[in-house]
Amino acid sequence: MQVLQVLHVIKIIILNLRVRLNFVLKWELLKILRLEIWKMSRILINGIYSDFRNCHDYGFRDQITRAGVSIMNNISEGFCRNSDAEFRHFLNISKGSAGEVKNMYYIAEDQKYIDNVTSVNRRNKTQQLINSISSLMKYLKSNK
Repeated sequence: MQVLQVLHVIKIIILNLRVRLNFVLKWELLKILRLEIWKMSRILINGIYSDFRNCHDYGFRDQITRAGVSIMNNISEGFCRNSDAEFRHFLNISKGSAGEVKNMYYIAEDQKYIDNVTSVNRRNKTQQLINSISSLMKYLKSNK
């Protein structure tokens, strides 16, 4: 009887270790993924500040800057929340802000605030960020 009890305890310990290991691996993966999209958003916002530093359309400049900052801030805020669902919510806001930035680069090009090459480059980088955010959101949803 004691052998069966010992085996049962060992089984419980192994199951607990698996759960903890899965949690740690998931957490580490999330940190890496979050860091990558955060880095991408940081590069994007620095580009926005650089591109429109001398823009005298202050309403436009303010709007695109706020949208860019929103991307980075919402990634950070969501990561610090208590659940994957909350993180996804903030990532969704980031993704929406990225869509706004992408659209504003069309406007900036049309208004001749920046050249075509810069605009296309920034829109492509922004789309890559949107795709990365979407991938992370799907991962979080599939690993409830």
